[in-house]
Amino acid sequence: MSFYRGMTCENVTISGDKGMPITAYVAKPSGPGPFPGVVLVHHLPGWDEVYIETTRRFAHHGYLAICANLYQREGGGSDGNPDDVAAKVRAEGGIADSQMVGDTEAAVKWMRAQPDSNGKVGLIGSCSGGRHAFIYACQRKDIDACVEQWGGRVVMGPEELNAKTPVAPIDMTTDLSCPLLGLFGNDDRAPSPEQVNQHEAELKKHGKIYEFHRYDGAGHGFFYWHRPLYRPEQAMDGWNKIFAFFGKYLSK
Repeated sequence: MSFYRGMTCENVTISGDKGMPITAYVAKPSGPGPFPGVVLVHHLPGWDEVYIETTRRFAHHGYLAICANLYQREGGGSDGNPDDVAAKVRAEGGIADSQMVGDTEAAVKWMRAQPDSNGKVGLIGSCSGGRHAFIYACQRKDIDACVEQWGGRVVMGPEELNAKTPVAPIDMTTDLSCPLLGLFGNDDRAPSPEQVNQHEAELKKHGKIYEFHRYDGAGHGFFYWHRPLYRPEQAMDGWNKIFAFFGKYLSK
């Protein structure tokens, strides 16, 4: 894999769910390409520095990368403070799964329309974004690989279902449309190791292509370099797994 020191980064406007214009952050490697694409689905802390930086990291590794602001409707535009927006979204019980699918589909379409795309697109998300990435990979058939990082509430009880989250993601497993990579911390409680076991059992039951990696000494969000729960050794191994996985399924 080449490393691209040069890149261009900008905000673009895409047509999200129900035609709503939303902002997305894009990072493109320098050079003629063609490049594989990665669509990032941000976590509940929102369209924040971690996800903007991670978008650039994928460009550094030779991927076209885009991260849409899934909370723009709740945040009054692309300049909303991520912490304030996240608090509002959390208080409202998150965003509707259907809205997330519509917005993410717009990002995938944008990626596939780029002249320097190689025609392959991967999806990645962590925490609520991991859950959302898995849902998208089950409901749409326009991506080639999916990475779920410690997706919470993939396994849900009936009492957790509502108008915004009407179906437990684990019950969508039969429709998973692409290979799945899952990364989890064994000290996490959302998802707990028991829930990860259920998740894996369902993937096996339906004969899906997947690989799960579980890390001792790591809890929720162990990739997040700006928080005390960061675990550098486990995170770097996880990054190596991500790049190997995307390299396998997104390179032509």
